[in-house]
Order: sequence, then C-alpha cells, then structure tokens
Amino acid sequence: MKLDPANHAWMRAGPTRAVIDALGGNARFVGGCVRNALIGEAVGDIDIATPLRPADVMQRLQAAGIEAIPTGIEHGTITAISSGKPYEITTLRRDVSTDGRRAVVAFTSDWVEDAQRRDFTMNALYASADGEIADYVGGAADLTYGRVRFVGDPVTRIREDYLRILRLFRFHAWYGKGELDGGALKASASEKSGLAKLSGERIAKEMLRLLEAENPAPVLRVMAASGILAEIFPMAVNVARLEKLTAVDAQNFFAPDPVLRLATLLPDDAAAARAIAERWKLSNADRVRLEEVLGGREKIVSYLSIREVRKLLYLLGPKAFKDRVFLRWGEDPKDSNSVQWRALLALADAWVRPDFPLTGRDVMAAGVPEGPLVGRVLSEVESWWIDADFTEDEFSLAERLKAVVQATAY
Repeated sequence: MKLDPANHAWMRAGPTRAVIDALGGNARFVGGCVRNALIGEAVGDIDIATPLRPADVMQRLQAAGIEAIPTGIEHGTITAISSGKPYEITTLRRDVSTDGRRAVVAFTSDWVEDAQRRDFTMNALYASADGEIADYVGGAADLTYGRVRFVGDPVTRIREDYLRILRLFRFHAWYGKGELDGGALKASASEKSGLAKLSGERIAKEMLRLLEAENPAPVLRVMAASGILAEIFPMAVNVARLEKLTAVDAQNFFAPDPVLRLATLLPDDAAAARAIAERWKLSNADRVRLEEVLGGREKIVSYLSIREVRKLLYLLGPKAFKDRVFLRWGEDPKDSNSVQWRALLALADAWVRPDFPLTGRDVMAAGVPEGPLVGRVLSEVESWWIDADFTEDEFSLAERLKAVVQATAY
C-alpha cells in the first residue's frame, strides 16, 4: 500500500516539503492525514512523527528558517509554521504512566513502540515523504473494512485516557461500517465511570465532532443503551428528534450544525440548555444560542403566514428563527411539509429588518416628559406597529402614538 504524492497536493505542497526536508528525512506523516488520504477523504491537519528529540527538531526547523513553537515540548510536540501553515511534529513516544487524563511519556526511536501507544489502529498508520505506508498494528485492513479497533487491549487503552471512550463512538460515526467492535464496546461500557474525570471542554469538543458526522444517531443509541450517554448528559436525550433532523440535512444537502443537533437532543427548556452548557463548559455564544432555541415559546409551524413569519423574524432575528424552524422540522412526521419548511428558511434569508420609524424624541414631542415612561410608550407603539405588519402609514402611527399617550396619561 502506498500514497502517490502526485495524487495528494498536501504531500507535495511547498510548505510541507520544507518541513520534511528540514527534518532530514527522519520523519513520517501520521494519523488522520494518512487515514483520510487512504480513503479519499479531505486532509486537514498534518501531523508528523519523528525519532528526533524535541530540541533537535527545534534546531533543525529554525536553521531552515521555519518558525518552531514548543506547544507541548514536555510531551515531545513542536508546532512548525511553514508559510503560515501549522504542522504538529511529535517525537516517537512510549507511555511510562497514565492517570486516565494525561500521560507521562518517554521518548523512543522505535516506530513500533510509538504505534502501540496510539488509540485506534486506523490512527496508527505512517507514511513516508514518498508515500510508503508503515502499518504495525493492522490499521490498513481495519480502515478498509470500517473497523474502529483499539490498539492492543481496549481496557488498557481506555484507562490511559478516558476520552477514548467518546472517541470510539465519534470515529465509528465517521469511519465505521456495521456494528461497533464488540471488545471495544464492552470495555467502554465497563469503564464509563472514568468519564467523570474528564473536563467539560474535552467532552464538548469530542461530542460536537461526533454530532457533525453524517448520521450520528445510531452510535448515540448504542451509547444510550450502554449507559454512556447518562455519564455525560445530566438529562434524558431525544435521539429520535436528532435522527429526523439528520435526515432533513441529508435530503436537503444542509451542512451538519453540531450545536443545533445538540439542541435537538435536549428538552425544550432553557434550564436544560444552561445545565449542558455548564457541564460541558460551552462558550457563551453556544450557551446563549441553546437557550434561545430551547427556551422559546413562540409557535412555529410549517404553515405560518408570511405576515407571521415577518413578525417572528423581527422579534427573534433570522438566526434564532431558523434554529427554531429546524428544531420543529425535526419533529414533523410529514415529509410532504418539507417544501413549506424550506420556504420559511428562504424567507428568513431574504428578510431585511425594517426600522421602527419613531424615536424617543417623537414620544416627548407628543407630550411625554423625559423619563421611563418614554420607553414604555415607545415599546407599546412598537408592539402595535409589529402587529400591523410594520405599517409605513405615518398618519396611523401618529394616531396610535396619540392614543397610547392619552391612555398612559401621567
């Protein structure tokens, strides 16, 4: 088995060649870039393994005029910045001790030792600069047949880092075929209590990547049946709604949105959004988005009138409106309503927010003194204006303002 650099632009790219040349041939591509290239998937991050010690790596890169950042030098990792592109270079390692979250490592020059400490066989594939594949643990066959299999003993691998339980399901969702590896699943279920040792940030990163898969529902059902989901979600989850949304995405060629997919799993309750945001240490933006999606009580159905859509767009904003549309679409059992749901999304994309034509100055000109009452009057007139479908009739607005001022006479 071999990768032909002529067919893989990332291998022959100038910045990549500069890094490989700087390491003097003592380097191989490793992990995801090799895995994805072998199955024809896009290559993102490029990781490189080398028997060179970190200090030697730093020296060689700098001598070649390549920026070298000691991002994880205590674990043997240097980040090279070549023509603005990062390359993670790691010295071959073997584990000395682990505690389920982090490892104490020792450097080695043995490629087999390095392969045996990696998580899955399909991630323990190496490729030389000319594309020759080195496979010490049967990863190429597992990749071909869609088997996500731990390197060596599954329990040992999991106890080195409990995040590997979640990675098992994430990798199966992305690359697996058929049922999960029995030994890996059994070990993950038996060791699931170790997930409590993980930080929320690590859990979130792994789970959001899982939710980006084309169809994450099958592995989520297995995770639920094995008790693993209960370890990371502080509430029951709705896999059926997620399953419908993934079908909507596939049928309409929508890109997977992991935060929205997370919302479909949760109860329609802002408290649930806050609970998962706290458990997973989500960003403020993601927390607010989840709360807006799950905490809303506005009725959104496929047969909304254009007037109702405009009102909701004004009150919610296009992004929150579209999120709610997707959420409700994921509950709709009628596939025949898809045209109407798509039309709501199109209306949101084309909508231009109208400007409320009155200001506080207009309210004060109508006789209301400066103070809190100005805002209350303005808000009441705006509510009428919205219900009037954003009328541009200046006379009607003036009459409404007069009526509200009279009704709230101080």
